Amino acid sequence: MSVAPRTLPDVTDIASSAARPRAAEPSPQYLRDLALLRRVRDRIDREYARPLNVEALARGVNMSAGHLSRQFRRAYGESPYSYLMTRRIERAMALLRRGDLSVTEVCFAVGCSSLGTFSTRFTELVGVPPSVYRRESAREAQGMPPCVAKRVMRPIRNREASSTGAQ
Repeated sequence: MSVAPRTLPDVTDIASSAARPRAAEPSPQYLRDLALLRRVRDRIDREYARPLNVEALARGVNMSAGHLSRQFRRAYGESPYSYLMTRRIERAMALLRRGDLSVTEVCFAVGCSSLGTFSTRFTELVGVPPSVYRRESAREAQGMPPCVAKRVMRPIRNREASSTGAQ
């Protein structure tokens, strides 16, 4: 019985697989940070309408603002501020669909202190200004159950709004 000699590609494959880094177990510090990041995310979800900033969120979990921002982005793919604004815009969309509040009232109801910043961020995430969204969503959501409307009309995350309008 003859054994085939190894060819160059086989040796290369073996060498590259040995050099490839293996997935390491997460460090205890990383796991602690993840638990703290979940607390920060939950706090943002609960208190989005209150004045929140990264420094206050970081103090709440005994981290520096820079460390919190880096770890939050690493874990969730966006900064704490971006996550907060997305939550605010999602809530604003629901309030605008109701149609009983003005854009300014909605802006302040979701915790934004600047109508200009609110409108800019809303347009970035949703693809249309809040006033246009309010007008069009009332027409589009007519007769649609609220749970379906919420799912269909969620904002697109991370500045991926299409140029054709809300999704």
